[in-house]
Amino acid sequence: MALKKVKGSLERVLDKDLQDLVRGIRKNKDNEAKYIAQCIDEIKQELKQDNISVKANAVAKLTYLQMLGYDISWAAFNVIEVMSSPKFTHKRIGYLAASQSFHEETDVLMLTTNMIRKDINSATQYDAGVAMNGLANFMSADLGRDLANDVMTLMASTRPYVRKKAVLIMYKIFLKFPEALRPAFPRLKEKLEDPDPGVQSAAVNVICELARKNPKNYLSLAPLFFKLMTSSTNNWVLIKIIKLFSALTPLEPRLGKKLIEPLTNLIHSTSAMSLLYECINTVIAGMPNHSASIQLCVQKLRILIEDSDQNLKYLGLLAMGRILKTHPKSVQSHKDLILQCLDDKDESIRLRALDLLYGMVSKKNLMEIVKKLMIHMDKAEGTQYRDELLSKIIQICSQSNYQYITNFEWYVSILVELTRIEGTRHGKLIASQMLDVAIRVKAIRHFTVSQMAQLLDNSHLLLGSATHRNGICEVLYAAAWIVGEFSEHLYDPKATLDAMLKGRVTSLPGHIQSVYVQNTLKLYSHVLVCAEKDGDKEQMVQITQMMVERMPMFTESADLEVQERACCILQLLKYVQKLQTKEVVVGEEVAALFEGELNPVAPKAQKKVAVPDGLDLDKWINEPPSDSDEGTLAEALFVTGPQSEQRYIYQQSTVKYEELDDEELAKRRAARREEQKSNPHYLKMDTPKSKRDAINVDDIPYAKLDISIPLHVPGMTVTEKYMKEQTKKEKRRKKKKKKGKKGRDMESDEDIPVMHEVDTTVDMPDGATMSDGEEEHMDPDDPHRALADIDIEKPLDVTEQLPVRTHRVVESAPTTSTSGGLKIAEPSTGDITADVTVDEKHKKKHRHHHKKKDEKQKKKDKKDKKEKKTKRRAAADGYEEAESGVPDVEENLMGDLDDDLTKNEFSKEAPATPPPSPVAKTLEEKPESMEGQLDDINFWLSGTDAPKLGEDATKAALQEVLEDVQEEAEDKHKRKKEKKHKKDKKERKEKKKKKHRDVEDEDDEVKAEPEMEAEPALVESPLPQMSSYRLLGESEYIKMTYETRVLPSQSNQVIVSVIFSNLCNKHLKSLDFNVLDSLNTKLVREVGATPHDGIKVPFQLPPGAANEGQFAFTIESISMPQKLKGTLTYMIKDDEGSTSEKIDFKLLLPISAYIIGAPCKSDRYSELLGGGELTAKNSVTVMPLDAEFSHVIAKTCFYGHLALVERVENTASFYGCSIQQHHVCLLIKQMPNNGLSIDGKSSDSSLLSNYLDEIKTILTQQ
Repeated sequence: MALKKVKGSLERVLDKDLQDLVRGIRKNKDNEAKYIAQCIDEIKQELKQDNISVKANAVAKLTYLQMLGYDISWAAFNVIEVMSSPKFTHKRIGYLAASQSFHEETDVLMLTTNMIRKDINSATQYDAGVAMNGLANFMSADLGRDLANDVMTLMASTRPYVRKKAVLIMYKIFLKFPEALRPAFPRLKEKLEDPDPGVQSAAVNVICELARKNPKNYLSLAPLFFKLMTSSTNNWVLIKIIKLFSALTPLEPRLGKKLIEPLTNLIHSTSAMSLLYECINTVIAGMPNHSASIQLCVQKLRILIEDSDQNLKYLGLLAMGRILKTHPKSVQSHKDLILQCLDDKDESIRLRALDLLYGMVSKKNLMEIVKKLMIHMDKAEGTQYRDELLSKIIQICSQSNYQYITNFEWYVSILVELTRIEGTRHGKLIASQMLDVAIRVKAIRHFTVSQMAQLLDNSHLLLGSATHRNGICEVLYAAAWIVGEFSEHLYDPKATLDAMLKGRVTSLPGHIQSVYVQNTLKLYSHVLVCAEKDGDKEQMVQITQMMVERMPMFTESADLEVQERACCILQLLKYVQKLQTKEVVVGEEVAALFEGELNPVAPKAQKKVAVPDGLDLDKWINEPPSDSDEGTLAEALFVTGPQSEQRYIYQQSTVKYEELDDEELAKRRAARREEQKSNPHYLKMDTPKSKRDAINVDDIPYAKLDISIPLHVPGMTVTEKYMKEQTKKEKRRKKKKKKGKKGRDMESDEDIPVMHEVDTTVDMPDGATMSDGEEEHMDPDDPHRALADIDIEKPLDVTEQLPVRTHRVVESAPTTSTSGGLKIAEPSTGDITADVTVDEKHKKKHRHHHKKKDEKQKKKDKKDKKEKKTKRRAAADGYEEAESGVPDVEENLMGDLDDDLTKNEFSKEAPATPPPSPVAKTLEEKPESMEGQLDDINFWLSGTDAPKLGEDATKAALQEVLEDVQEEAEDKHKRKKEKKHKKDKKERKEKKKKKHRDVEDEDDEVKAEPEMEAEPALVESPLPQMSSYRLLGESEYIKMTYETRVLPSQSNQVIVSVIFSNLCNKHLKSLDFNVLDSLNTKLVREVGATPHDGIKVPFQLPPGAANEGQFAFTIESISMPQKLKGTLTYMIKDDEGSTSEKIDFKLLLPISAYIIGAPCKSDRYSELLGGGELTAKNSVTVMPLDAEFSHVIAKTCFYGHLALVERVENTASFYGCSIQQHHVCLLIKQMPNNGLSIDGKSSDSSLLSNYLDEIKTILTQQ
């Protein structure tokens, strides 16, 4: 055994590790494949060993090889072996290899279910974490189904690390096993209010990803996300939430109004550009009609575009394009900035600027923008960007059926100018535009035909790129078709026909030649008809003779289409020539071949063609050949016989090359030279090599050409001409406007006249109609496809439970219970007795059930009533703010327990479904609760019913608390009466048995009962009005009130929310808020600011307006109250000018500002008091008060930020937790003289002493 261990140790020392493998691959660059093959053989030998460390080392090397592209699927089982190792270092290697090499279809994946279940439920959080990390990469539907319940149980773990991993892995489970979404969603929703910021961020990420395809499902979570958005300081969480709101706002218009203020504040205050970008996107998506917010977004985007950072500039242009769709005028004012971006070095930014120009075009500025783009295109470097510019010019001009073009002569001139661009691949695009304009705009055909004729006359300038199929020569396709189709508009058709029949045309691509051939016949027919009308027989003969002489050059074309058309036309011309010799008039008959007007075909016309009855498009026209016919088919297609047999024998035989000697080589070389000399097509070099080397290239004479202007097509019109004409027309219109309507300065696009009308007629099949677009279908490969149709608001069905592991139950013989609790089989003779016994027990149980039925119903009604009140209380805004983000006391207390308890917790069997929350339980019991949720969100979104500044909601919540306190007191009073009544009954029975009862006593007892029943219930006065806002400072111009807020995740930070109210009828602006720092408390300022600098308030106050600003303070110690001096400076603006004012104030931060009222159960409260953790004790007494005890409880909860644990008559216990995790427990007793005794326990004596003094002050104030 010892020798085996030593041998294993030596093997591990001698084995190559991952570093050796990497070094070896780098050293063997020339023979890398051979070296890796050798390493794989060594790895296979290592995987056969029993030592798990050797296997882990081998799997690590395989993981690296998989990154290089090698297949390691053959080692899948060995990877699972390493994954199952109890050692964490080995387990980590195994899960890494599995996450890279395993996929949903891996065969051995079914073997990992129980192993992964064991790992994720491990007592070590790192084992659970690495298992969930690996599972996320190879999740399958089976694994998701089997492990969903275990993962959902881990979401309630006491360890934040495990909870965060579990929340994230649930998203992968939802994608593969969508049925888990509805049962797991209540617990996922609870994690949005988790005290740990990491878990909260994970839950936000998962829900935002789920809402990508079906945001309507998550509309009910809007109030919760709104609270997170206004309280969170994590930019990444804010970005996710704001992204979700951008998807929700189109579904609920009222939500946009609710988001205006927080989004505007974030846009003003945030320095994170990513957060600013998402805020702007949400404003664009949800508030397109809020002009002020859109204008603010445009101003911020201009700052982004002017930034030197290319990424910010790109994002700014991208967001500006979204605003352009709804507010084009707001973006058009920044046209100069967009045009500057066309000169940027980054091509992607130039392309985004081009996209913006597409939407900024109007009838007024179209010519100006196109002119600048044309100039920019001449200067542009790179064919790809120049092509993009060309296509964008055409898109800008042709959008919406040429909506912005007022002069089509200008547009045709632009298209002809674009033909000067060499090397472009958009010749086909230009040609299609020429054809479209010539067909649709009838009034411009004469000008278009004349321009096309000039192109054909100068076609030699365009033939340089004839080798490119989509080159600029494609415009000749359009030019030839237009002059042929509309030949009646030609000035000199005979000259154009002569240009189309020149010899260089044969160098054009075949499809262009075929159009040439077809349209030469159209031109010929037009010339022939004109000559016959004029009676010019000589011209008729000449034009026919020219066509007959030049058409044969097309019959020799390599393109079959050109050959066919040319041969047909040539035979037709010869026939016409014979008729002309007989002096027969044939012009009208030839022209009749091309009569009728052609309309453009609709883009979707082919899809609209109805399939004729009886036609099956999927049916074979000819039956496909069978496999047995393949040999016969091959014999029929290929030559058979002696030659084919010889060829086959040659192919099968080994190829032998002839070896030549030197004499034979010299003979053949001489014969080849003689043949070259006699070959006239062979280019011979007359100059010897020695003389060629002596020639100096610099001595070659050349002539320098001075070309001051670029080459262009003669007769082409330029854009400056039309720009001048448009400027003159605009001046005339402005003069007329000034004379006619002096009050109207702005001229809309509708006032600009359009010179030419665009014909929008298109050809469609009979009975078909136009449709704007086809239905959008979700991608079948989209992982969110299955989640899009799940409605999470629908109440859970009984069958919708996650699968849970159960033991197989073996059926046994009938049994009865013995006195000892064991079950034994009954003999056959005792069956009747057993049945009788069972029946008697059933009857007794049935009677007992009838007695307790009423009591159960009462308890159920009371429970339902309590749940409803809890739900209403949680919906109130003020109460939510008091409890927002409160850590769960039970989890905090249990977090300090030993690892043994945690281990036992995870070793238990997972429940089938999570313990239902109050909301989920209500959904299960009452399907109508969905309507209640809709009512809640409608109440939250309604602007009229919403409480102002949270005071009304706070009052309502406290009123509910008071009602609960009163109800609890009444219930205890009733229970006390019932106990007393039962006691009296028992005493009466005992007296009857002893027969020592007097008649007088009997009468007294009978009278006592109605007196007790008639005892009046507790009636308490309504709760006085309370507000969490305190006065900070006030002058004749402005008033400031404030309240403090804390976040559980921030242990050293307090948020002070200040409401600024304008008390005058003047405009207040430039508000600057500053508080002097102390050693303990400091105001959070911008980066780089000094302690003397204030914070600029990101809004102005119109007359009578009020707005809220939030300021953060860092706190070192919370055991003492803080009083800070501060100053607010502001500007008062009126008609006379602006004056500066200031107001001094003192900001009080009491101990209660750091306390959070966390709910705590009575048993947990008792454990906390008796656990020895709360070492500090203190007590105070309060002089007699006129207030009722219920009012004392309400004021203590509200102002002291405590939670009521329990009330027994005139005694109440409270619990709170500070942001630095100091527990505070209070016990308040009302003494007979209406005075109060307050006892407290805490883990910090100084904090407790100051806090009790503050509670005493709160209760003594009226």
